[in-house]
Amino acid sequence: MAKQQKPQSYYDDIKEKFAEERDIRLAYRPQGTSQYTSELTGELGKYEVDPYAGEVQAREPITDTVEVLFIGGGFSALLTSARLREKGVESIRIVERGADVGGTWYWNRYPGVACDVVAYDYLPLLDEMDYVPVNHYSRGPEILSHCQAIAKKYNLYELAVFNTTVTSTLWNEDEQMWHLKTDRGDHMRAQFVICANGTLSKPKLSKISGMETFAGHSFHTSRWDYGYTGQDLENLEDKVVGIIGTGASAVQAVPELGKKAKELFVFQRTPSSIDIREDWPTDPNWARKLESGWQAKRREKVLAMSDISPGRKAKLAALSAEEKLQKQENSNIDYMMRIHKRIDATVKDKTTANALKPWYMFMCKRPCFHNDYLPSFNLPNVHLVDTHGEGITQITEKGPRFEGLDFKLDVLIYATGFEVQKTGIYNQIVGKNGIELNDKYNNGVRTLLGIHTQGYPNLFIMGGYQASFQFNLTDMLQTQGDHIAACIGYVRENGHHTMDPTEQAEEWWVQEVIKHRGKTNRNQDCTPGYYNFEGESNRRQDGNYNGGFRTYFGHQGAVREKMAENFTFSDK
Repeated sequence: MAKQQKPQSYYDDIKEKFAEERDIRLAYRPQGTSQYTSELTGELGKYEVDPYAGEVQAREPITDTVEVLFIGGGFSALLTSARLREKGVESIRIVERGADVGGTWYWNRYPGVACDVVAYDYLPLLDEMDYVPVNHYSRGPEILSHCQAIAKKYNLYELAVFNTTVTSTLWNEDEQMWHLKTDRGDHMRAQFVICANGTLSKPKLSKISGMETFAGHSFHTSRWDYGYTGQDLENLEDKVVGIIGTGASAVQAVPELGKKAKELFVFQRTPSSIDIREDWPTDPNWARKLESGWQAKRREKVLAMSDISPGRKAKLAALSAEEKLQKQENSNIDYMMRIHKRIDATVKDKTTANALKPWYMFMCKRPCFHNDYLPSFNLPNVHLVDTHGEGITQITEKGPRFEGLDFKLDVLIYATGFEVQKTGIYNQIVGKNGIELNDKYNNGVRTLLGIHTQGYPNLFIMGGYQASFQFNLTDMLQTQGDHIAACIGYVRENGHHTMDPTEQAEEWWVQEVIKHRGKTNRNQDCTPGYYNFEGESNRRQDGNYNGGFRTYFGHQGAVREKMAENFTFSDK
C-alpha cells in the first residue's frame, strides 16, 4: 500500500510551531551562551572537584623535555599515541587533569552512563587491542577500562602526569620549542604539543539566582557523589531528589534515579528527542569469526555510506535548491512526529506526554536514545516540572522555585552540560610574536583542517572548530590522529624540527568552511542549544566544516600530498 502523502500545509504548520517554541526560549534567555558559567570558583568551586581521585599525592615539579606532549588523556590522546608509537615515537607524555586516562569516560560515571553510538564503531583501536565490546552499546565502565588498556598496551603511563592542569603553553622562538606550565609548578618543554582536551570536558552551570543558598546536597553529573548517593543509589530511598536539565546525561541518569529515590523532580526547559536504543549482548559466535582488520573495514563502510549513487545524484540535480530543502525538512518533520507518537504510546499522563514532545528539527539538539527514560514518567514517584521554555531561574535554601512554588529537596543534581569545543580550556596558548590563540580568533577562527593554525608551529588541535562534525566523534578523531601522526612522521623523516601552515593554506581552509556553512537558516531556525551557540548569531567560519566527512577525510590526504605547499618547515 502506497504511503499517504501529507499536504505541504501540514509541514508548514509544524514548522510554524517549531518557530514559536524557539522564540519562547530565546525571549526567556536572550543572553545566549552567557546564561551559563564554567568559571567554577569560590562558592561554585565544589562543582568541579574530582570525586574519583582520592588524596592527591604531593610531588616535585617536573622540568624535563619530551618530543610529544598531549594536553588531555581521552580518546584523542590515546588513539593518536598509538599511531605515533607505530612510527617509532617513544617520548610521549599525557598531562591530564583527572587521575587517570579516559577523558569524558573518566569524568562521567553517573548511574546509567553509556554510549549512544554502536560500540563496534565507537570504541577505537579494537583491531589493535584484539577486543570486541560486550554489548551493542557500551556502558561507561567498559569504555573507561578500554581506555586504560590502550594506555597500558602503548606504554603511555610511564611518562603520564595526572591530577595536573596545563595553565600556559608558550612558544619559545629562540629554542623552537613549546614551554608548558601547570598548576603544580611544572615547567615542561615539548617539540610537539597536541591539544586533546575534548569537545565537552569543562562542566558548566546555568546562572541561577540563589543557587549558593541551597541548604541541601548538590553536585554536577560529571562529578557524581557516590559517597552521598551510595554505589547503587541505595542512600536515596528516603531522599527527595531534583535534577536540572534533560539532555543526554539526564536522560541516562533519570531512569536509575527514578528506581531508587523516594521522589524525583525533573526540571525541564526543553525536552530532548528520545528514540529507541536497540541494544543486545554481543553474539560470541559473531565475535569469534571476526577477521583481522574488521573494524577498519566497518569504518570504510561508514565513509562509503556518505557517497551518493549516480542515480540519486541525478534526481537531486533535477531539483531546485528550494525543492531540496523542502524535501529534507519534510522528511525531518516526519521523523520527529514519529518521536511524538512514541511518547503518546509510552507516557500515560497526557499532560506529561505533551510536555515531553520536542518541537524542533531533528539534530537541532543532540539526539538521545533510551528505552527507559520515557517510561520513568509513569512511576508514581517521578514528576516532570515543565518550565515551558523558561528554565529554573531561582533557587532558595529549600530548592528550585518555579511559578511561586518551592520544591523542597534533599539533593539537587545539575545535568547542565559542558563548555563546548573550546581549545585549550584552563590554558593560555601563546604562539609566535606573543599572540594568544583566542586573540587570533577574535576576528574569526582560522585553521587548516581544524587541526593546524598559522603562527603556532608544531601545535595540533583535535576535536576543535573547522573540523568535520560526526555524531560518532571517534571516526573524526581517528582521521585527525592518523593525520597528526603522519605529519610528525614527515617532520622526523625529513630532518625538520618544526612545521607551520602557510597563510595561504589557512585562508583556503577558512573559505572552504565558509562555503559549506550558511546554506540554510537551520542555525537560526533551531531552538537554542549548544549546537547553535544557544541561539546566538555567529560568524560563518566559527563552526564545523559541513562539506561531508568523506570529503574532509579526502582533504586531509590532499594536504599531506603537498606538504611543501601547505606548510613551512624549519630545521633546528
